[in-house]
Amino acid sequence: MTASIRQSLAAAVGSRHVITDPDVLASRSVDHTGRYRGRAGMLVRPGSAGEVAEVLRICCDAGAHVTIQGGRTSLVGGTVPLHDDVLLSTERLCAVGDVDTVERRIQVGAGATLAAVQRSAAAANLLFGVDLGARDTATVGGMAATNAGGLRTVRYGNMSEQVLGLDVVLPDGSVLHRHSRVRRDNTGYNLSALFVGAEGTLGVITALDLRLHPTPSHRVTAVCGFADLEAVVEMARVLRDVDGIAALELIDARATALTATHLDVPAPVRGDWLLLVELASDHDQFQRLAEAIRGARMCDEPAVGTDPAAQQRLWRVRESVSEVLGVDGPPLKFDVSLPLAAISDFARDAAALIHARIPEGLPVLFGHIGEGNLHLNVLGGALEREDELVGAMMDLIAACGGNVSSEHGVGTRKRAYLGMTREPADIAAMRLVKAAFDPTGYLNAAVLFGPS
Repeated sequence: MTASIRQSLAAAVGSRHVITDPDVLASRSVDHTGRYRGRAGMLVRPGSAGEVAEVLRICCDAGAHVTIQGGRTSLVGGTVPLHDDVLLSTERLCAVGDVDTVERRIQVGAGATLAAVQRSAAAANLLFGVDLGARDTATVGGMAATNAGGLRTVRYGNMSEQVLGLDVVLPDGSVLHRHSRVRRDNTGYNLSALFVGAEGTLGVITALDLRLHPTPSHRVTAVCGFADLEAVVEMARVLRDVDGIAALELIDARATALTATHLDVPAPVRGDWLLLVELASDHDQFQRLAEAIRGARMCDEPAVGTDPAAQQRLWRVRESVSEVLGVDGPPLKFDVSLPLAAISDFARDAAALIHARIPEGLPVLFGHIGEGNLHLNVLGGALEREDELVGAMMDLIAACGGNVSSEHGVGTRKRAYLGMTREPADIAAMRLVKAAFDPTGYLNAAVLFGPS
């Protein structure tokens, strides 16, 4: 990076918000898993949409690549710089506005954490529809950029269902303000939808209007144990359409064995596969849950929580899984989106594939089974032998009718497999959109489908 670019950026955002310290840049050039590393020339922290616009204009004119960073919780290298980039952090765009309790919405900066949004919503007796285990660090701008889902997707949908409006700085430095106070705005193109899920390739989201939901007054949580995965899938088909469904989470008993050993969080019921179910509504849900799971092929009586403390203990079983996946080093991760009918066969064939290629590898499967959105992690040093497994696993996912990406995005690590689920004409159309917004291709250039 030339001194003139640094000087121009310092004039735009303030000298203390342009950082070139090698240690800081090195720490910002590795992803959340520690698997992927890149190289950055400087870190810039704008404090407003206007400053973001000026940063992009300077970098575009200078031919400098820009990589956008929020909470840096990407699992697919989506925030790793590859071109000696300028890192544009949204961390200072963290304002959280007042809750509009009439319209049930809130305006926040893209750098606001999910936890901050949840706290503001809860204070107004409302809730935000997307929840993730990384809630304390994940930013809502990054979540919108990847169209994140999470633990409540079966009830409220992904981020695309929560975004009512946004501010975006386009690659040429112009600012798009797309906000409307009406509930149905069908005027022209739905540009907000274009930027949600674009993984930062079309612009920098700087602020969002987010939908909030009433907080249910009654909630019941249960963990059920099953001997075989097909029985879990059968139960999931039933439960995902039950009124009041709020969560539907699959948990591999191989994962709970780890949580019991390392976190003293054992499985509350017997079974090779666990299903966490939660119903929530404005009236008691216990009887509805009992009726919904009656006849299920469970190994044991379910563990049920009707008060907040008991529910929190059951949720701890699910949320502890992510905490133990890295106890023996970073796992090899696959974000799998599958038809429900294919889940059982996929789990069996994936385990066989892993054992054939990496005998010491331990497969752990968990996730949002109501949508067929599952997370397959391979533990036991599998990351060091990634090349032996990834291509074959992607072929298996495709053979099962699955998708290359569900809620983590494509990032840089899955772009070679985009053609699994997108036709050439589809990819060509996306490239045309990218070229229209960013003719030089300098913004998040390595993400999604990479350079032309």
